[in-house]
Amino acid sequence: MATGQNPNSTGDQIHWHRTAGPAPVCDRLSSRLSADVVVVGGGLTGTRTALGLAESGANVVLLEGRQIGFGASGRSGGQCNPMWRATPDGLAKRFGDALAGRLVETTLGSADALFADIDRYGIACDPAQNGWVQAAHCRSAQRGLEQLGKAWADAGADIQFQDKAATARTSGSGNYDFSLFHAKGGHVQPLSLTRGFAHAAMTHGAALFENSPVISMTHNGGKWTVTTQVGSVTAPQVILTTNAYSDDLWPKLRQTFFPLVSISLATAPLSAEQQASVLPGGVTIADTRRAIYYSRYDRDNRLVFGCVGSTDNSADFGGIARLKEGLVTVFPQLRDIGIEATWAGRIAVTPDMMPHLHEPAPGVLAGLGFSGRGIAMTSVMARTLVKKASGAAADTLPFAISPVSALPLHWASRKLIPLAAPAMTVRDKIDTMFNRG
Repeated sequence: MATGQNPNSTGDQIHWHRTAGPAPVCDRLSSRLSADVVVVGGGLTGTRTALGLAESGANVVLLEGRQIGFGASGRSGGQCNPMWRATPDGLAKRFGDALAGRLVETTLGSADALFADIDRYGIACDPAQNGWVQAAHCRSAQRGLEQLGKAWADAGADIQFQDKAATARTSGSGNYDFSLFHAKGGHVQPLSLTRGFAHAAMTHGAALFENSPVISMTHNGGKWTVTTQVGSVTAPQVILTTNAYSDDLWPKLRQTFFPLVSISLATAPLSAEQQASVLPGGVTIADTRRAIYYSRYDRDNRLVFGCVGSTDNSADFGGIARLKEGLVTVFPQLRDIGIEATWAGRIAVTPDMMPHLHEPAPGVLAGLGFSGRGIAMTSVMARTLVKKASGAAADTLPFAISPVSALPLHWASRKLIPLAAPAMTVRDKIDTMFNRG
């Protein structure tokens, strides 16, 4: 989060703060600076962008309105799911063969690139690349998942098709009749990863400031001045990486996506016997429910389990009850497990479920809208922003540059979002009642 927006204080305990690596020491901006590039937003996209720019020799200033990793980067499930919900052919129809080809190639290498970054910069974020189980919750979802898996396998993805027995062996759950196993998938400690990118950016010369919400941007003489409450930075290039925590700093930017909510819980550490029956081998899992269930281990063998929520308070509209019900649905062997923490975080979901790269004015870039694929794809977007800010042509990038266009009736949709999770849950239950194999 980078601007002055204040999410509700909920009392939720964000589990990742318990196991995260040390936070970078960042001052509050209290002076007038000049730079080559200003990055607004201190999450995964912003810190990785600042790192890439600093490595290239640019004078970079990053401004974060709260603390590094405050937003979704410190609240997500931390799963690296390196595949889109659209097929390569679908991407080609949407974007054209050339752009889709670049996007598919980048996607196929996105997980390996992330874990290579972690190794290259020595980031202690509990990385595990043990694979991702993508499970179908009903018969119609299975048909779609089979088509999706075949399309990406034909494009070169390392995917295995698993029947009910194989899915149970891989995931420890008997709730699913079919799944895909993505060998390149994995998980990280998301807050540690964000802080690791921040530390690396500072090592390469980037200046990072916290508690410095941006309140305005003005353009004069070919440069932008980004102003905080008690300071400012002037630069020819501004990059906005505020994602689901965007406000009105740039007109209509927050109207380009829906700010859905992901809620999570962390269990007590599982015993060795429980670990043998739940996600054996340390894989991650996510299913095809509308109110998606997803899960992975942390480094202390706690199970992190999540689904779609309603607000910044994980308990609102029965959120915690849905979490616990989902946990027992997927892993009934954990019916009596203790729950140590629950929390919530926003995700930016675009209508096409794809990230958006914007250039709304000369010298201004924005990258957002990862729609639940942020762990791998924020790094892809960050490298793209670095290339574009460094002068790369649009036809060399994996994302199209799209206009900032407000979604129709966005204000009404935002008011209805808290009701979306309960409604999706009802639809999911209907699916499983009447559409099982």
